[in-house]
Amino acid sequence: MSIAVCPGSFDPVTNGHLDIFRRAAEHFDQVTVLVTGNPAKTSGLFSIEERKELIRAVTTDIPNLTVDHWGGLLVDYTTAHNIKVLIKGLRSSLDYDYELPMAQMNRRLSGVETFFVMTDEKFGYVSSSLCKEVVKYGGDVSGLVPESVIAAMREKFA
Repeated sequence: MSIAVCPGSFDPVTNGHLDIFRRAAEHFDQVTVLVTGNPAKTSGLFSIEERKELIRAVTTDIPNLTVDHWGGLLVDYTTAHNIKVLIKGLRSSLDYDYELPMAQMNRRLSGVETFFVMTDEKFGYVSSSLCKEVVKYGGDVSGLVPESVIAAMREKFA
């Protein structure tokens, strides 16, 4: 069985993330979306548990996708779960420059391979941080973030 992990903070999940999850799910038997961060540390708009629930709610149409979280080294998770592949979405060369050293270190530490997937061009400028800022100031991110996630963001900022 081929298993891949899509790690990230996903605070919150965007349609760009969902595009990567769906495309990964077409190529692997099992895909785990791994919300990374320390669950005991409050940072970000949503808690780890809230992020997991938001992701679960918007991925019910992907039967081979599960959601988990991890607060330690990513390679410790992949080793513990016998996972050999990480999936990382890239929006631009800036993402590549950021992700490459981590991919190389992860491979050195555990042998896990990182597969880079280019983001659909319609989501190339979308980031969780930017979407949060737009919603915080009353802007509209329809089409960039699932509607249920927009509603959750608005509730947080109310």
